[in-house]
Amino acid sequence: MQQIFGVDIGGSGIKGAPVDLDRGDLARERYKVLTPHPATPEAVADGVVQVVSHFGWSGPVGVTFPGVVTEGVTRTAANVDKAWVDVDARALLSGRLAGLPVTVLNDADAAGVAEMTFGAGRGRTGTVILLTFGTGIGSAVFTDGRLVANSELGHLELHGHDAEKKASTKAKDDEQLNWEKWAKRVHKYLAHVEMLFSPELFIIGGGVSRKADKFLPMVADGIRAEIVPATLQNNAGIVGAAMAARRSAAI
Repeated sequence: MQQIFGVDIGGSGIKGAPVDLDRGDLARERYKVLTPHPATPEAVADGVVQVVSHFGWSGPVGVTFPGVVTEGVTRTAANVDKAWVDVDARALLSGRLAGLPVTVLNDADAAGVAEMTFGAGRGRTGTVILLTFGTGIGSAVFTDGRLVANSELGHLELHGHDAEKKASTKAKDDEQLNWEKWAKRVHKYLAHVEMLFSPELFIIGGGVSRKADKFLPMVADGIRAEIVPATLQNNAGIVGAAMAARRSAAI
């Protein structure tokens, strides 16, 4: 059993675990700490160190980030502190982890790769879009299994706002929307994304995927694409982070 460590940085929590990459699942129960506020680079790095140290890990580490990442550098910071913009996150985290090799990538891209390899997108061709609903809305776009990195479709404009400001689960909680009212917003968002990309499949991820039965039937009406919940649910980012670390380390 080959294990690599994955960490998923989110707007509300930083969670991680060793991942069994033969099965595409967590090898041990994940450990989570709250995302600090403000979520500055140093404060978030402290959280990552806590998670990795909890397991006494000493090998490669994959880390997801909620924003655009190119060559280990974080380029945007919608749901964490703006100080993250243009930070060499790979160097920062590796330094804080005593020189362990670190790979950093967009959080939804990581979740998408995991779902396409082990989950709901496995074996699917054509255009597949994974959307993660949480503090924001993350996206991963695939064409015949190939990732279009850093798509950030949560920032599409919908009725004059960033879509994630109206259709994320944070918006649902902040505005105390019931499932039906929130599902109407998600439906409008999916219809907009479908108009732009014409996917064959939407995969709905994030923590809310555990409650897919409460909203997916209301979301699907009038959408041509198949809509399914993420198989790996909220662990997909951790699994995808570990997969990226393995690729970087060429293990």
